[in-house]
Amino acid sequence: MALTQSIKKTLDNLTTAMHNTGILCAVMLDTKGPEIRTGFLKEGKPIEVIQGQEITISVDYTIEGDSDIISVSYEKLAGVLKPGDVLLCSDGAISLTVLSCDKDLGLVRCRCDNSGVLGERENVSLPGIVVDLPTLTEKDKEDILKWGVPNKINIIALSSRRGSDPDEVRKVLGLRRNSMLVMPKIENEEGYANVDEILKKSDGLVVVRGGLGMEMSTEKIDRAQRRMIRKAMKHAKPIVTAIQMPQTTLESMSLTTPPPPTDEDDVTNVTNAEALASNPDPLEEELTKAFRKLTDCVMLSGVTADVGADPETTVQTMSRICKEAENSIDYKAVHKRMKIYYDTVPKGLPPFESMAASLVGSTILWAEAKAVVVVTHCGNKAELVAKYRPSVPILAVLDLSFHDSLARIASRGLLYRGIIPVVGAGGFYTVHDKALFGIQFAKKEGIVKPGDLVLALLMSGGSAPITKPLMPLPPRASVFLSPSLLFSSLSRSSSRVCVEREGPSTPSSPATTVPLHVLEQLHHAGDAIDHVRDPPLHRPIPDSPTPFQFYTVSLR
Repeated sequence: MALTQSIKKTLDNLTTAMHNTGILCAVMLDTKGPEIRTGFLKEGKPIEVIQGQEITISVDYTIEGDSDIISVSYEKLAGVLKPGDVLLCSDGAISLTVLSCDKDLGLVRCRCDNSGVLGERENVSLPGIVVDLPTLTEKDKEDILKWGVPNKINIIALSSRRGSDPDEVRKVLGLRRNSMLVMPKIENEEGYANVDEILKKSDGLVVVRGGLGMEMSTEKIDRAQRRMIRKAMKHAKPIVTAIQMPQTTLESMSLTTPPPPTDEDDVTNVTNAEALASNPDPLEEELTKAFRKLTDCVMLSGVTADVGADPETTVQTMSRICKEAENSIDYKAVHKRMKIYYDTVPKGLPPFESMAASLVGSTILWAEAKAVVVVTHCGNKAELVAKYRPSVPILAVLDLSFHDSLARIASRGLLYRGIIPVVGAGGFYTVHDKALFGIQFAKKEGIVKPGDLVLALLMSGGSAPITKPLMPLPPRASVFLSPSLLFSSLSRSSSRVCVEREGPSTPSSPATTVPLHVLEQLHHAGDAIDHVRDPPLHRPIPDSPTPFQFYTVSLR
């Protein structure tokens, strides 16, 4: 009860902080899930196991263990194991090799592969073994329905092994199934083997490197992580990487005095989060690796929740490392690998996705844009842009007419790499008003500055075209259709487009703020352009069968 009240107080503090700062934040409920744990020990004292010694494991959970016998909570243990299989206890600190199994008596005889200390109720992992455990425990269901739903939690994370697991969570939610995102955690080999089916049924994935590390080598984890990120990107779903940190590093963050240095562990001098900021090697390596593999989010729950002495400094350190890692990414190389570089778009894409790929791979680079504004009803359009990993921020301006789902859409956007949800206070009745609001927000937050070029990607919301005049616009703003999107849209529609720019060109006042090579591309478009003239036009966009219109807004 006290823990629940403490968590509720933390959530209330977060809500207050969001109101005070205007910064949106998504909240995840990480369910505990079914577990296999060791049992209680005589007098509650930890036992020491010696490498080479033999020990018996019983499925009778009432047994109080000692150095000869311990119990586990999985009743089918003796039936699923065979000689040669391995059990890992206490986060992999103790390894046991199976010698024999007695299914009738529920006993497993093992040999200790290493020495260590085993406490009560330590977790147990069975690498490569398919276990028959429920998706959710009764405690998980209670947490979701009696705490998550009333407190309007945005995301539910669950340990997942099978493709049907996300459906089990939605059954529990019932009519509220669309109010929360369901994100399975892939933290064992069984879940990784079924990741395709799991991803199809989920709203995203969480890659738990620590859990996978108990069943896979580091090299295999890295390959698995890259593969899962690619799969999530293919489906335009967010993927979170839960960073694996050495236990010695996590423990050292809670200390107030330096432990004595050892040759075995070069990070024991990290005594707390402030020390971590000055010596971030273990954290920096994992975060940089995740970012360069193009993950959407990173998570470091151990430091901020369990043993972290200064979570605020830790988060600031994580943010700094992530920004440095992102700045080091060669996006041209990334887009070449994705086959969207320099107006090359994969065949067979839906029209809007083709345009989004062209925007990311060509137009942003050509126009030297600093941000992209996407006006969206349900967030899908901004998510398709994020799928192709643009090198600039995506401001997703949400439609306020969808009040009931606004929080869900905004929280989902926070999970995607590069997306910044922008929610107005009302009074924006056209997509143009919303686009300009997004641009002003970008200026206010320092994302762009006067003189930067911003790309705006708009949709009318149906088959009807946008008929609102493009002018008047803010003073000294120019509007033009970028070439790659122009060619992409013309290939699917016979519509004609308007191109607007500023007043007469003079030596001290150029005719346009866009790079010369982009302007030349526009002129080469020939009769596809209705007008390129001075002064700016004051008329609607011509009727068009396509619901999409694209333009850029340059601020001075």
